[in-house]
Amino acid sequence: MTLSLDLNGFRNLPIPPFGPVNARKEGYRHNTPIDHASDMASEACVDVRDLGVAGCNHYFTPSNPPYFHAVPGAIENLWLRESVASRLVDINAALACHDMELFLFDAWRPQSIQKHFHDAWFPDWLRRNRPELSDGERFEEVERYWAAPSGGKQSPSPHATGGAVDLTLRFKSIAQPLYMGGIFDDLTENAHSDWFERSDIHSMSDKEAQNNRRLLYWVMHEAGFANNPTEWWHYSFGDQMWARLMDKEMAIYPACSPID
Repeated sequence: MTLSLDLNGFRNLPIPPFGPVNARKEGYRHNTPIDHASDMASEACVDVRDLGVAGCNHYFTPSNPPYFHAVPGAIENLWLRESVASRLVDINAALACHDMELFLFDAWRPQSIQKHFHDAWFPDWLRRNRPELSDGERFEEVERYWAAPSGGKQSPSPHATGGAVDLTLRFKSIAQPLYMGGIFDDLTENAHSDWFERSDIHSMSDKEAQNNRRLLYWVMHEAGFANNPTEWWHYSFGDQMWARLMDKEMAIYPACSPID
């Protein structure tokens, strides 16, 4: 796939508003079938670093704000389905002339990591930092940012499919990330992809973050990826969220396990 990217045009094109996109996403794991019979359902995974795509698994390293410790059970690999990885390679090829490339934080994720953050870490963080939340409100907040672990063949968590990826853009020659206005895994409204579309722009930093989130959004969209509207860094191809947001009848990828 050859991509032609209009980066200046992308910087001036707003990200779609959060509300309608998030409403479309609701119930995606329970109401979106997966085509288990297709050839792509059994497609292999590849570590994208072997294809020249840069990245460092954020949960594997202790240099990982807001955690600052390696998460037990985390893996070093950045596995994605072959077709998904190929699209990232194509994006990098189109970005190269602009001295940019993708940088991955996470890809396929073990269920132990999903369970740790969904069931323990984030609920505990909310109890400490937002004690005013009721049990129901706390559950809703957890679900907004951390998908529940896989619930059988018909309801895999996005990162269990090999189709979901967390990433950003960086300048290739100096390995410096573009400023996005917030850290990876900032589980507040700041993480919403359109945060700088609905916030007052008061500084050069705000404008830079707005432009760069737009750039990432439209670059990934051009390659067929869908964005999780609650997380500027989360994109997917072929999973149930992608199918729902892209108006596909069925998802392509069920859960997979590249470490078997």
